Amino acid sequence: MEQQDPGTTFDDGMDSFVEKFQSQPYRGGFHESQWEEEFEKIPLFMKNSPSEIDPLENPDLACLQSIIFDEERSPEDQARTYKDEGNDYFKEKDYKKAVISYTEGLKKKCTDPDLNAILYTNRAAAQYYLGNFRSSLNDVMAARKLRPCHLKAIIRGASCHLELKNYVEAVNWCDEGLQIDATEKKLLDLRAKADKLKRTEQRDIRKAKLKEKKKQDQNEALLQAIKARNIRLVAEAAGEDEDSASEGLSELVLYGLSSENPCGARLSVDDQGRLSWPVLFLYPEYAQSDLVSAFHEDSRFIDHLMVMFGETPSWDLEQKYCPDNLEVYFEDEDREELYCVPPSSTLLQVLQHPRYFVKALTPTFLVCVGSSGFCRNYLRGKKVHQGQAFPASWLGRSCCLLELQPLGSDRRALAGLHFALLLLSSVPCL
Repeated sequence: MEQQDPGTTFDDGMDSFVEKFQSQPYRGGFHESQWEEEFEKIPLFMKNSPSEIDPLENPDLACLQSIIFDEERSPEDQARTYKDEGNDYFKEKDYKKAVISYTEGLKKKCTDPDLNAILYTNRAAAQYYLGNFRSSLNDVMAARKLRPCHLKAIIRGASCHLELKNYVEAVNWCDEGLQIDATEKKLLDLRAKADKLKRTEQRDIRKAKLKEKKKQDQNEALLQAIKARNIRLVAEAAGEDEDSASEGLSELVLYGLSSENPCGARLSVDDQGRLSWPVLFLYPEYAQSDLVSAFHEDSRFIDHLMVMFGETPSWDLEQKYCPDNLEVYFEDEDREELYCVPPSSTLLQVLQHPRYFVKALTPTFLVCVGSSGFCRNYLRGKKVHQGQAFPASWLGRSCCLLELQPLGSDRRALAGLHFALLLLSSVPCL
């Protein structure tokens, strides 16, 4: 405002000032239609402050910031300012910015332990709502080092342990807090919840241990039953002889016994102590296969073949796969020899053959039509042992058919020969 003449009155000066603006309107105003945008530029009315303040674009805001965060102020004052800023962000549920503000306050390394404890506890609360339970727990532990009886830190720590499923620790923290204030409702509620979950977890652990013990006992019983029958199980190991492959076989067998093949079948034992095996039949002529999920060791091959081929399979276009025409073989891979299995023999008799080795706990057999040209070509050049390889006393034993579960003609296309061989190589071999 210009200097007034001493001889003029105040009213005259005001009239002159008003007349001046009537002839020269104020040009720094803004249009009423843009008042919200203009107010947003004024620090007092800002709804959202910019993350980075440019002094050229927001000189007023930059000035205020320089006053608030003046480095010449004491570390305690600066830390307190950051604490208040973090609290404002926390109220707005902007927990990430709140963490940043509390962290900046801690960086000031003020000498007030109570203020630092509050900064740690507040940052722990922001981390908690961000789902960073481990970071939150670290902050409350730091706060308790400064103030061991800080109740808010104890409550937050118990909550973190609860989220981390450390139920025993959660109960302990609650007990420590209740020694300070036995009526604190949050601690009472947290303790009740943590104690309930702790007992549930302990019960589940006991159940899991009992289940595992039962499974181990069952597997051990199966292992002993296999050993008692002199059935040979092998672990596929290139370059190892039979003796070295047998070392530690018990442990390998127990692992395998608890494993199911991709079809869900596994070795089992009945109430009479008799074994049922998953048995795989391969038909190389048509690249087909069948899986008998429970082939009882006392049942005969011919009895299964009668059920399996009671109906002509869809892939047998020539209708030649009849039980009376079929020949069953197993292969001695070490010697590259085939052994013909008499149809009247039981599975146990074959598994006890001195040259039969069970791989992947799934006995496997080849099935061909004996009179077919394919069978003659398939066997050409191979050494084949006929039925005399089985002691006559074995074939004279009584046989029974129990728990027969063939796949059925509508499921014979379970897999091709390639899949069957892949099946054997993918299951852990023993």
